[in-house]
Amino acid sequence: MYSFRTISANKNTVTKKWVIVDAEGQILGRLASRIAFILRGKHKPNYTPHVDCGDNVIVINADKVRVTGRKADQKTYVRHTGYPGGQRTVGYREMMAKAPERILTEAIKGMLPKNRLGRRLATNVRVFAGTEHPHAAQNPEVLNF
Repeated sequence: MYSFRTISANKNTVTKKWVIVDAEGQILGRLASRIAFILRGKHKPNYTPHVDCGDNVIVINADKVRVTGRKADQKTYVRHTGYPGGQRTVGYREMMAKAPERILTEAIKGMLPKNRLGRRLATNVRVFAGTEHPHAAQNPEVLNF
């Protein structure tokens, strides 16, 4: 009789690497879903849903990401200050002028699980507006979409 075992990854057996993604000219939602896929580790053969087995992602040129249709005029970002009546909304264009990194960060977070693991996975992405980043020591591998 054969004995087959399902191999389940854990934090000791997972091999994580660093990848760098250039967001220049990419469409926001499509890029965010691909990055979330890599953060989850679904591209690896030993993917385990309840384990952080994804890679660390560095995103550069987040200020050059594109949106389609009328999203640049209609899309809004909502946050709450924590005080009564403290709901604040900011449009896409204003957010792009102030903090272009937050646009891509929020899009990626929205595509991750809404639980403890999702919050942990969100710390594995670093988004930068320009081409410079402080993670050269990790020798990131360039990932083209």
